[in-house]
Amino acid sequence: MATQTTITDLTVNSTTHCYQLTKDQMEGIQNKGATTALDKGIYVIRIKDGAFDYVKDANEVESEPLVMLWIYGGKFKNLKTHKQVSAGWSTLNGYDDTVTLAVSDPCKLCAFFFDTEIKDNAGDVIVSVVKVDEYREFN
Repeated sequence: MATQTTITDLTVNSTTHCYQLTKDQMEGIQNKGATTALDKGIYVIRIKDGAFDYVKDANEVESEPLVMLWIYGGKFKNLKTHKQVSAGWSTLNGYDDTVTLAVSDPCKLCAFFFDTEIKDNAGDVIVSVVKVDEYREFN
């Protein structure tokens, strides 16, 4: 029996579907997250080890390696998008996911985690930030 493929396209509008963070919330993220400075160079960022457990429940056996990244305060190019920006978001979803940045003007990398209930969380995620080369232009 053949499998039927269904495609659903979601259009995410930049104003209608934007959850706006206030200045105070952005400062809160920057103060709460694990932060490091990135000098000029090429960096590969990935989850090296660990995972977050959300619920203390005998049926909940899986943990999730997931981290949000907020990069700000300089200029960089995410080599997946090839767009140079002064601030941007990315995620690391699992151990095989990477973000590669070409930092042309020193910036900060802030790694953090969103959740609605902090009291039931457990675990750590180790994010590896490896400078692999000096800065150079990428097209």
